[in-house]
Amino acid sequence: MIALSTALLASPIAAPAVAHAAPGVIATASSSPTAPDREIGLAGTQNTRTLGGYVGTGGRTVNDRVLRSDSLSKLTAADVEKLTQRGLKTVVDLRTDIEKRVQPNKRVSGVETVDADVLGKVSPVALVDLDQAYRAFVTDANARAQIRAAIVAIKDTAADGGTTLFHCSAGKDRTGWTAAVLLTILGVDRSTIDADYLASNHYRHADATGPLNGVNIGWLNASFAAAQKKFGSMDGYLTDGLKLTDRDIASLRENLLN
Repeated sequence: MIALSTALLASPIAAPAVAHAAPGVIATASSSPTAPDREIGLAGTQNTRTLGGYVGTGGRTVNDRVLRSDSLSKLTAADVEKLTQRGLKTVVDLRTDIEKRVQPNKRVSGVETVDADVLGKVSPVALVDLDQAYRAFVTDANARAQIRAAIVAIKDTAADGGTTLFHCSAGKDRTGWTAAVLLTILGVDRSTIDADYLASNHYRHADATGPLNGVNIGWLNASFAAAQKKFGSMDGYLTDGLKLTDRDIASLRENLLN
């Protein structure tokens, strides 16, 4: 988890929820965030689910090649088999080195791990203040580089026909923003992105008043607001902040939308 116990004192901000589409995306009708098969049912995790089924640009549906998760340190043999059957080829680990040492991932044969430590170079204050942490996802240069690495790994794996799983420790904050970025690229509407983010409270049996276990929409709004302020729009964040090219975005849509 990116917050320490002092984060329990942090109060959520209430930034306005402004929807921004990825380059060339026309806003789509809301798709259901509560598909009954969203959780893939791993015994050793709480918050592993597919992004498949959401409606993206052009009315196309996000396919099943991307999973979001919490720590993989307690995967069972059955979990590993289930991930293998899903064609898992890449795991993107968004955690710090300390987290990886404390809770090392269980290895899945034939799967490449991409290390993308989003918070490795942020101010120590951001580690105990979720408002600052969520802004740092956008404003910190290293955080942007690591989010880019995650998105590029997803792109390359999907182009090869494989499945990617990206995760942090709780699967809610760093993972939540990465999911929001990817779904934005794919043209999923903001209300569905918000619902996917808030679903961590359901899967983790938490609520928005518990920063260590739950999520509050104000934190996600903080990231979107930071992108608007620093880069002018989500388009600017994607192209100038993450250095994603039109070809990168086209590849993601081609291989992750049916």
